[in-house]
This record gives sequence, C-alpha cells and structure tokens, in this order.
Amino acid sequence: MRVDGRQWRTIWVENEAGDVGVIDQTLLPHRFTCRVVGDAAEMAAAIRDMVVRGAPLIGASAAYGMALAMRSNPADDNLDAAATMLAAARPTAVNLRWALDRLVGHLRPLPAHLRRAAAYKHAAAIADEDVAINQAIGCHGLDLVRKVADGKAGKPVNILTHCNAGWLATVDWGTATAPIYMAHDMGIPVHVWVEETRPRNQGAALTAWELSKHGVAMSLIADNAGGHIMQHGEVDMVIVGTDRTTANGDVANKIGTYLKALAARDNGVPFYVALPSPTIDFSLHDGIADIPIEERSPREVTHIQGATESGTIVEVNLAPVGITARNYAFDVTPARLVTGLITERGIAPASSEGLAALFPEQVTP
Repeated sequence: MRVDGRQWRTIWVENEAGDVGVIDQTLLPHRFTCRVVGDAAEMAAAIRDMVVRGAPLIGASAAYGMALAMRSNPADDNLDAAATMLAAARPTAVNLRWALDRLVGHLRPLPAHLRRAAAYKHAAAIADEDVAINQAIGCHGLDLVRKVADGKAGKPVNILTHCNAGWLATVDWGTATAPIYMAHDMGIPVHVWVEETRPRNQGAALTAWELSKHGVAMSLIADNAGGHIMQHGEVDMVIVGTDRTTANGDVANKIGTYLKALAARDNGVPFYVALPSPTIDFSLHDGIADIPIEERSPREVTHIQGATESGTIVEVNLAPVGITARNYAFDVTPARLVTGLITERGIAPASSEGLAALFPEQVTP
C-alpha cells in the first residue's frame, strides 16, 4: 500500500547479508521508522513487543525469524530452539505456529548447508502468498461493498472496523481493509468509522494512519461510540479481522470485538470477519473454551503513549498509582453473531459446514 505516494510492504529482506527490515509499529503514528532485525532472538522480541503485529504479519515475521536462525546456525538443535523461542512470543495468533510448522517441516529433511537459502526462499513465499490471499479477500469483500453502494445513490458506504486489520497487520492490503482499499481505488465512495481500540490504541495509531495516508475518508471514534452510531443508522456494515477462527466459525479478535458483534446484531447491521485461511484453526471447535487468550502487561491499561506538541513521544499514567489492572488482549465472538467469513476462496457462513465447503481438504474423514 501507499505511504506518501510510495509503495510499501511491512516486511522485507534489507540487504545481501539477509537482515530483515520491518516497520516499527510501536512508534506510529508519530514516527514512520524502519528497523533492521538481525537474528531470531530480535525477531521474537519484535513479535512479543508488537514492533510487528497482526496475525498474518506475525506468521511472515516468524518465517523470516527462522531464516535468520538458519543464517547463524543451520544445525538441528538450533532449528528446534529457534522454533520454540519464536512460538512463545505470542500465544493467540494461530499464524505464528502455522508458519513455524511449515518452515520446520520444509527445512528438517534438508542437509544443513542448504537450509539457509531454503529458509529465505520459503519465508519470501509465505510473504508473497499473504499478499495474494489478502488481495483475493479484498475482491470477495468488494462485492459486499458494491452491493451496498448500489442502494445508496452515491452516498458513502459507512463501514465500522475495530483494531487494525489493515495492511500494517499483514504483508500488504490487509484483511478487513482490503475491500475498503479496493472500493476506494475504484471510485466507490466509502467512509470508515475507526474505533480507537484501547488498550494500545491500534485503531487510532495504526488504522487511522494508514487509511489517511492512502486517502480513504475516515472518522476516529471512541470504542464505546460504536453502538450509538449503529442505533442511528450510520453504519452499513462492520468488517473486522481475526487472530484465530475455529472450525465452527468462532472468532478471536482484539478485545471489544464481541461487544461490537452484539451491537450489530441488535441493530440489524451485517457483521463480517475477513480472514486468510492460515488464521483458521481446524483443530478447535469451541472458541470460548479452546482459544488461549493472551493476557498482556497491566501497564498497557494504566498507561498510554502519545506525542507532545513538540513531537516528543511520551508515556503517561492514566490511573491511580498502584492499582490492580487486567489486560486481556482478545475476546471470542461466537459464530452465531457473525454474518459471514470473508476468505480468499469466497464468503462462507460462520459454521462448520460453511468453512468445510470452502476448505474441504481440511475436513478430517
């Protein structure tokens, strides 16, 4: 996607030595800075500290983390150690384990001297596949946006999204934003309600930044305003992303997504989830019981980062010193509240039957 007229991806090979470049998302929207990652431990830290974040990008980053590990030491023990270290960085996003399993499965049969080149090639393939998948998601989601636009007589299609499922959360295009970018680029008028998304404010810091850089009309709102604008008919559809979706269509996404699904159902607003197939965990059938929910530092709740008028980035305390805080990073939206799952193969009902129809190869006989 575009930043000030230049095309960007979120991850790339920086130089001939094989270092990996990423956009440091912890500094956005105040500073657009790239970081060079030189080894697997640095990549694990980048994933854990959310320098890179979003399920698809976490998967691609983990793949490049394995390539960095093979650059330094392609032996079997380092192959396993690097995979274990990277897997521990974030527990909820299934793409992380998917990418690691794919790299390890591909590399283990190879002799050690071939593993470095093979790892970089396979990581690049995962990144390219993510771009193609998200572009296909955009094409299928575009049909939904176009149908709404056809009935609005030139007025903008109002889409509400939660957190950041944009190109910053993927290698390119985004999941929930891919249909939005395509509609905008085709001249279909769209307007996005961007929820701030506490804690960490990924909506305010990331989604608002990338949409505005691309020229898409948007309005930033407080998380708790979503239900209000639905009640007043100002939302045509909700599109969110997901970090893990079960075989029956339950969806884990940034905390607060469940509440938006409830508000959408109460107000008759279609609630769609855009997801690449690597985000589907076909081994799980009950999201509330089975999806591990990451609990992050309480400091993300009690403190907030921002920029002063002089441009200095600072962190300030929002709460009384010494209080107890809990920071659940995700919640699970039951399949019954999801209008449809937008995948690279089409739009499926949020059900075991719907997903099985699109991905029959994943169904256990």
